[in-house]
Amino acid sequence: MTKKTNTQPGALKALASARLSITLYGALSGAALLAVIAVAATGHSVNTFMWVRAVLLPVIAYVLLRITTAAADGSRRAFERMSTLAVIMPIAIIGVDLIPGVCPPWYAAAQALCMLPVIRVAFLTRGAALRTAFPKTG
Repeated sequence: MTKKTNTQPGALKALASARLSITLYGALSGAALLAVIAVAATGHSVNTFMWVRAVLLPVIAYVLLRITTAAADGSRRAFERMSTLAVIMPIAIIGVDLIPGVCPPWYAAAQALCMLPVIRVAFLTRGAALRTAFPKTG
């Protein structure tokens, strides 16, 4: 994205929406972590996979928010990373959760809910405003 692109209203609006979606993803991931803590505190079974995933996803939300902010500041590389992660993350998260026995259905549903804002980012990054703001090079 060039300096001129920073003034494109459509791109600015799309990136603001992406930032809001990533913030929502972070909040939902934090809520999923709290749910795992609550389930464990009440004596129910919580496996290592659930703990690791529940802790890592809010951290990833922070990293993704930083990448999105860099894209809004004009970094094409950050935009490409954000765009790629927004496609790969939901497929990987939901795909792994669908493996029988990996996690209970309530946890898989919570993780799928967390991915909805990320899916929105995947669509936003492929919209006309951001494709124009970050044209393919090469």
